[in-house]
Amino acid sequence: MPEANAVYRLGLDVGGTNLRLGVFSDLVLVEETRFQANYSAICKQYPPAQAWQTILQVTADAIRPLLHKYPAIHSLGIGFPGFIDPNTGVLAQSPNLPGLKEVNLGHDLSSLLGVNVRVENDANAAAYGEYCQLDRPAGGLLYVGLGTGVGAGLVVNGQVWVGHHGYALEAGHIIVVPEGRLCGCGNQGCVEQYASATGISQAYADLTGQTLTAQAIAEVAQQGDNHAQAVYADAGSKLAQMLASVLKVVDVENVLIGGGVVAAWPLMSAAFEQRFDHDLIPVLRGKVTVQITCSGDIAGMLGAALLAA
Repeated sequence: MPEANAVYRLGLDVGGTNLRLGVFSDLVLVEETRFQANYSAICKQYPPAQAWQTILQVTADAIRPLLHKYPAIHSLGIGFPGFIDPNTGVLAQSPNLPGLKEVNLGHDLSSLLGVNVRVENDANAAAYGEYCQLDRPAGGLLYVGLGTGVGAGLVVNGQVWVGHHGYALEAGHIIVVPEGRLCGCGNQGCVEQYASATGISQAYADLTGQTLTAQAIAEVAQQGDNHAQAVYADAGSKLAQMLASVLKVVDVENVLIGGGVVAAWPLMSAAFEQRFDHDLIPVLRGKVTVQITCSGDIAGMLGAALLAA
């Protein structure tokens, strides 16, 4: 039961296939709810306007029970995938939710729910959540999330760096294969097409003709499937290539890698380390700590809840 004098914050982490909701008291997760919302499928199934209304309704229906149970919730934040204007909250585009353009989740949900809603890019929210859980490291934090897509967020001196237009650190759309696979952002060869769950599935299909999930590919890789092992090794290498490039620009001390794909990190780590050491400029070698997150996958929810406050 909610405590009478407690201050609660609600954070949502929206992915292409999953919706996670967490009620927090300070940094402590009080209650968590998860749904397989599959927003990517909704966007592919319906015209954009209908897809947006469906997403709004699914999201609002998931939030209402928690608002009822915790009437003392003081803030509601959402981490949402895509290019979000930090001043207006407008989603300009979401590469992994095709068709969604120039929509305002915060405004539309606020109208449905009667509470203020703040929307952040999902990777920025996760980066801030990780930063707070690590007790705000002085050397800055770069977070990279490997899920349906590849996202990244940068926190320095307690602030999420979003850039002038709000689209900074879209590292998943750094091109690692010129003229490579077509990406949802409109470019070709983005790292997202090789190191995300979607990219890993596509790479395996290209090699074998079989369409499997990234998780299933990891399982057959562990059983000795050479193609599956090669796909994960390539994902690790492409991720390292991107990360080494980003670090030449932002120069932070701490890097955390999270998201569902890191469950298969042992299949990626050797290729990642080899390429990362090769591509990182010599003056940074040995000075950057790269770790897999141990946050239990709550950072996106936590960061959204805290940023909303």
